[in-house]
Amino acid sequence: MLTKQQIQELEKQQYRMVGNHSAVKVCGWTKKMLRSEGACYKFKFYGIRSHQCMQMTSSMFCANRCTFCWRGEKAPVAKVWKGEVDDPDTIIELSQKRHMSLLQGFGGNDKTKDFLFQEAKQVRHVALSLTGEPIAYPKINELLEKFHKAKISTFLVTNAQYPEQIAKIKNVTQFYISVDAPNKIKLKEIDRPLFPDFYERLLKSLDIMKEATYRTCIRLTIIKDQNDLDLQGYKTLIMRGSPDFIEVKGYMHVGASRKFLERENMPMHEEIDTFTQSLIETLGDEYTVTSEHKPSRVLCLMHKRMQGKQYIDFPKFFEIVNKENDNKKDEKSNENNETPIANSLDYSNEKMTPNC
Repeated sequence: MLTKQQIQELEKQQYRMVGNHSAVKVCGWTKKMLRSEGACYKFKFYGIRSHQCMQMTSSMFCANRCTFCWRGEKAPVAKVWKGEVDDPDTIIELSQKRHMSLLQGFGGNDKTKDFLFQEAKQVRHVALSLTGEPIAYPKINELLEKFHKAKISTFLVTNAQYPEQIAKIKNVTQFYISVDAPNKIKLKEIDRPLFPDFYERLLKSLDIMKEATYRTCIRLTIIKDQNDLDLQGYKTLIMRGSPDFIEVKGYMHVGASRKFLERENMPMHEEIDTFTQSLIETLGDEYTVTSEHKPSRVLCLMHKRMQGKQYIDFPKFFEIVNKENDNKKDEKSNENNETPIANSLDYSNEKMTPNC
């Protein structure tokens, strides 16, 4: 899927290719936590340990070319999958090897805390949000299941252009939809989508999100003087997806985004806070601010139904999803019986949000 020149460019920027279409890169917050210099907002918001987090993607291509994306056009633009489809087991094994190869230098660094480096050798969380569109990978559901079987939690981020792939997801630790603008006109301007029915795809994805049994989040990346408007438009989209959480994050003027946006388009944290307060007033009493991470210029909003459930109970999560998968396998092996084994866990009528 990638040319030799594209791969070389990615390698220079500390990406590591995994098979034919996946990649890993160490997040800056992983490095900071190894040096005890702070942790990612996901640690503060949900309990994700940054030094044990692996940042990756299962698909390098994307159907959008967002103006605010700092990663730039490093990978193919495509609507449909092209080329080989790697096996999930291979992706998981090679991703962890590539990830650890990038961390080796920290083992001999005086600033690195040794006990944190030893813990980092065991990946406990994967953020499927590196670049491209990870959910486009045809075997995304199988990949998630295998991560969970290995007791590795998952955050999956999508730009909502593949609702048919979202519908396949059975379980994920937390599922994200990026809502990059409050209305169709601005979304086309900011995301520069390939699909002509891009907005309808977003709406369908939000409908699927609303019915999900796993934790959900809508991420807003606020670009000053670009999409920090039409609060009613945001309200309509947010209510349609009814996420458990909303992350309101400021655009950062770095990387390839500087081709399309100015430094003045990067809001300060105080401006993100002001926008968030206005958004809360528009949403009514459904959401409240639960936390903020000033270095990342991001605030976390939580739905009132999630009271006491912000932090993830990882052992409980793995117990639920892995037992459910085992039960499904038992059902399949006994599909000819008159009374197949029933699923002993039923959370179809409530969000699967274990209380930490």
